[in-house]
Amino acid sequence: MDKNKIHPDQKYIDGLAENNSVIIQSIYKKFVPKVVMFIMNNSGDRDQAQDIVQEILILLFNQAKANSLKLTCPFDAYFFLLCKRKWLNELKKTSNKEVTIIEDVLSINESAHELIGHTEEFDEKQQLFDTMFQKLGDKCKELLKLSFEIKSMEEVAEKLNVTYGYVRKKKSLCVGQLTQWIQEAKNFKSLKNN
Repeated sequence: MDKNKIHPDQKYIDGLAENNSVIIQSIYKKFVPKVVMFIMNNSGDRDQAQDIVQEILILLFNQAKANSLKLTCPFDAYFFLLCKRKWLNELKKTSNKEVTIIEDVLSINESAHELIGHTEEFDEKQQLFDTMFQKLGDKCKELLKLSFEIKSMEEVAEKLNVTYGYVRKKKSLCVGQLTQWIQEAKNFKSLKNN
């Protein structure tokens, strides 16, 4: 299979992006039980498994909304591997022991590994952005959130009850500060090169 060819399971990614309840229920019915069993068989419980599933679904939702997720392998392999790696990383954090992630090479193809890498990188970038965004003042956060939701700066100015000129200048200053903090972050260079 051409590794750039979109897999028919892209419907699950598109469904997540659209918050389609039928697709989400289908994911829970078809793919989640395997993850829950894996985590319960590897030092976890049902609640921890549900937390991992939720975190991964939110990550996939965010990546799908950013239009940066094109599935080139079966959703099952991709979703399971993401959850498995997340769980093993959680175990590594909570124990002082080193946890080695050994992939079952026969069950997971090359494009799944590539997608996992992109998704984990997306997650790291998202976490860095979120951390730096939280450092901004309330006015900057409000202005940037509105400008993400509403594309028209005129509407943003109207909603905030300020002038268009003020909104443009303030947004520029806020984005500049956010960009500076992100670029000064320790892990920025490694993320930028990926």
